[in-house]
Amino acid sequence: MSKLLSPKDIVHSGLCIGCGSCVAQANKPDAQMNFDDYGQLKPQGSPAWFNQKSLSFTQTCPFSPGARNEDYLANNLYPSAPQQDVAIGRFQTAYVGHVGEEDFRLQGSSGGMVTWVATELLRKGLIDGVAHVIATEDPQTEGRYFKYRIARTEAEVRAGAKSRYYPIELSAILKTIREVPGHYAVVGIPCFIKAVQLLRREDPVIRERIRFTLGLFCGHMKSARFVESFAWQMQVPTNQIEKVEYRLKDPNRPANWYNAQLTLRDGQVVNRDWWHLADGDWGAGFYMNSACNFCDDVVAETADIAFGDAWVEPYSSDGKGTNVVVVRSPLMQNLVENAIQEGRLQLETVDAAFVHQTQAAGFRQRREGLAYRLTWNRPGVQPRKRVSPDSKTPTRHRKFIYRVRYYISAWSNRVFKLARQIQKPPLYYSWARLAAAIYHGLAYHQGKMAEMRKRYSELKG
Repeated sequence: MSKLLSPKDIVHSGLCIGCGSCVAQANKPDAQMNFDDYGQLKPQGSPAWFNQKSLSFTQTCPFSPGARNEDYLANNLYPSAPQQDVAIGRFQTAYVGHVGEEDFRLQGSSGGMVTWVATELLRKGLIDGVAHVIATEDPQTEGRYFKYRIARTEAEVRAGAKSRYYPIELSAILKTIREVPGHYAVVGIPCFIKAVQLLRREDPVIRERIRFTLGLFCGHMKSARFVESFAWQMQVPTNQIEKVEYRLKDPNRPANWYNAQLTLRDGQVVNRDWWHLADGDWGAGFYMNSACNFCDDVVAETADIAFGDAWVEPYSSDGKGTNVVVVRSPLMQNLVENAIQEGRLQLETVDAAFVHQTQAAGFRQRREGLAYRLTWNRPGVQPRKRVSPDSKTPTRHRKFIYRVRYYISAWSNRVFKLARQIQKPPLYYSWARLAAAIYHGLAYHQGKMAEMRKRYSELKG
């Protein structure tokens, strides 16, 4: 057994993803999840709680080296799953496709599968509520643009469709689930689903009430500053933003041409392609939570069913959106197969290699890149992962990319914080253009200076 840890240990070691599980378990009014100076959610509370080392925290924090890993959890959750893959985990079947009924596909960022499964569970009476992320009604008053809510009707579930690259946390809805009897499903990114599964092992009430977990493939967690950067670069006041759309859907454009849209209080709408934003290259790692550097789960290996975008051709060029789906539990397998037979889902079976291909960049970062990062000297709690430290396998070029991404993620938070404090947005996005151009040349053009200069000129223009 690893040594006992406290919330302070994990936060100060850069391993807190901000899931809120520790706050939900604290049952103390002064324990809360609040934004830090970088726009990341972190636990805060009395020193007596924040500094307290405990077995329960050590075993339920998803980034704690003392918690069970994804392999152990999945082996116990899905012992009958007939397939197992080193990257995908245990699973029944994998699919690619989209929802065929109603307008689920049109309303979602991808193929509509997440909302459809949550809705189907409600329709069949298998759950009483779905914990999912929605836009806040008044973000300027509430101090955040998105939050978790428990939806209890089909209309409420469908209001939560689309992707949100924004910090959210589970503490409030976990407290509600503990207090209000019923059966629930939880939708979340891999580390959040892991946190739920770890809590289910320790808390019999949570175990009985959370019946289903719906996982979302994940690249990394962004900070709240990403939205503010949108506003700065589109030259609109941050305090007037009422609605954020990260991926405005256009069936006439490729699905991987992301377009961000902001709606202001006066009804004004502005938008810009991510390609034309200084920090719009996802792979560069702008605003990435530091804990994401030490995650090895891309496809929510502990979720009953998990969903991602099919980032391979011809699907990535289909603007209507396409999901890749990994089913792990027998009940979810029956749910999906019956709907396929009824013509309500347009899905085709695929193998683990196909799923891996759709998320190839993510797996490089979470396998080879993680193994390399584990060789670096770092203070505080040392993460325990399923990959071993390895500085020999990556080429010199790949190592350089991993280093640059790591420093972009760290310094984007710091430079933005300074620019925000002195109210000089150009300081940030001038730096971000240069960082993005360097990364672009390294990652896509073997480090050619001409390509870096070209990309910098494009962003500046």
